[in-house]
Amino acid sequence: MSPSPLGHHPHQNHLLAALQPSEFDRLAPHLELVPLRLGDVLCESGDLVRHAHFPTTAILSMQYGLEDGASSEIAGLGNEGVLGLPLYMGGRHTTSRVVVQTGGHGYRVPAAVLMDEFDRTGPLFRLLLRHTQALIAQIVQTAACNRHHSLHQQLCRWLLLTLDRRPGNELTMTQELIASMLGVRREGVTEAAGRLQELQLIRYRRGHITVLDRAGLERQVCECYDVVRKEFNRLLSDADHKHLRVTTPST
Repeated sequence: MSPSPLGHHPHQNHLLAALQPSEFDRLAPHLELVPLRLGDVLCESGDLVRHAHFPTTAILSMQYGLEDGASSEIAGLGNEGVLGLPLYMGGRHTTSRVVVQTGGHGYRVPAAVLMDEFDRTGPLFRLLLRHTQALIAQIVQTAACNRHHSLHQQLCRWLLLTLDRRPGNELTMTQELIASMLGVRREGVTEAAGRLQELQLIRYRRGHITVLDRAGLERQVCECYDVVRKEFNRLLSDADHKHLRVTTPST
């Protein structure tokens, strides 16, 4: 691993931070810091996976697309995890489109390097399986939420999960991209965001969202947010890896 620019370190990703020193040292020479720009498409459905990505300050959106061009987010992925599930679950090709939801950075590692470490069936093996279970739980909950809860509640869920994956309360996100991720019309997002702004929970201006009242968002959101958050905490934080917890700021 070449020296990283000031402010960047692989341990900003919780999975990499949880590795034993010997495991991390084997991966470190192969970790490459890469910029992940807002709106970049990392892969399309059916692509061959050549690298695994460990986000640090970026957030990725896993989306499922239909033949008519419509798409919706099935899961979000930030510094709590890794993009590369097909590699260690027996496949080499993606089943979803992955778009950078929030610009930032991450570290990528060649597929063969990750698989060599996974095949050792050590701590990284167990971490990846636990992460996969939490990711599946998020996908299932997202599907239920999109079917049964209002767009207003879905937007609150999406905002809170995004806040959990980055510092501060400022988000850079256009309504078009939010609509694409939630699988709805832009007008619906405009209405839902306007309602949150009227309640003085957020401020939206030219692609920038400022969360003014996180506790207020938590009162508006459906149960799906808490289910996903608790599942990541339960599966990715035991006594040996307690720093993997996805924490929520106290209110």
